[in-house]
Amino acid sequence: MVRSRSYIATPPGATIREQLNDRGLTQKEFAVRMDMSEKHISKLINGDVQLTPETAVRLEMVLGVPAKFWNNLEAIYREKIVKAEAENAMDADIELAKQLPFREMVKFGWVPEAKEDTEKVTTLRKFFGVVGLSILGNEQITRIACRRLAITEKSDMALIAWAQEAKNEARDIRTAPINMKELISIMPELRKMTVLEPKEFCPQLKKCLADCGIALVFLPHLRGSFLQGASFPDGNKIVVGLTARGKDADKFWFSLFHELAHIVLGHVGQPHGTSEEDEKAADKWAGDILIPHEDLEAFKRNKEYSERSVLQFAKVQGIAPGIVVGRMQLEGMIQYSALNHLKEQYEIAV
Repeated sequence: MVRSRSYIATPPGATIREQLNDRGLTQKEFAVRMDMSEKHISKLINGDVQLTPETAVRLEMVLGVPAKFWNNLEAIYREKIVKAEAENAMDADIELAKQLPFREMVKFGWVPEAKEDTEKVTTLRKFFGVVGLSILGNEQITRIACRRLAITEKSDMALIAWAQEAKNEARDIRTAPINMKELISIMPELRKMTVLEPKEFCPQLKKCLADCGIALVFLPHLRGSFLQGASFPDGNKIVVGLTARGKDADKFWFSLFHELAHIVLGHVGQPHGTSEEDEKAADKWAGDILIPHEDLEAFKRNKEYSERSVLQFAKVQGIAPGIVVGRMQLEGMIQYSALNHLKEQYEIAV
């Protein structure tokens, strides 16, 4: 028997049991008369096997009740099972939908407005391309490498929504086959772009990465997601998404190279996502690409952290001064309130 708020699906076996009780027949004797095994009869009565047209004819012979009656009972039972399970799944999905940032998704144009709970669930199922929202927890769907500032249950759901929109937008981006060797070789070229304005480097950046099999997309920040960026495989390409959250130049470029690190280091597409060790490794890789460790240590030894020395070091490195400032703050070389005027703020269209 399957129940939901509106349906009770009772198997034909319940009626068979009533017939046997009325006639004083045991299941064992009934099985012999039906020329079926006791095990099959038990499953038939409990609704564990389908009542076939052949079985319906046998029931007519043994119990004297027309085969049409039994076939109709089975059809009604199967239909109610589908309806009950669908209703239960909808109820479960309505609760799951409450954990997703639906209003923001509507605001950003990712999904259409929906007033009723059932309409909202249907909209979300189509957005994610799943028959049920519970599937979103499947590891085949959530193989995401990402940089976040915190992890909570709410942020996990926001991340899944954000990544799906990144995937949806990346479908329109043409890329060459994934080429890891080419990706590594263009790192110096990408690094040089840090001194350009977004209107200059954005198209160049997207093209360079597309030539390596990577689709780069920019998306707005979802509140509560604590998300800086994410990367994941999608068919024959890798999607790298960056948020517009706190787009100081240093945060933007570090987030980008952090995601590229996940690709180069082989973290993308892992069944369980990235580990804490993976995230630390990606942080180090990104930091060393932007400012080589040896060069940073030499700069530290001088202990001259004036604005002029920072600008000179950035010029020698060929990177934006804000990246140097951000790294110095992170390393504890200067306070987080120092030299922030050297950090450029990006306005990146999403």
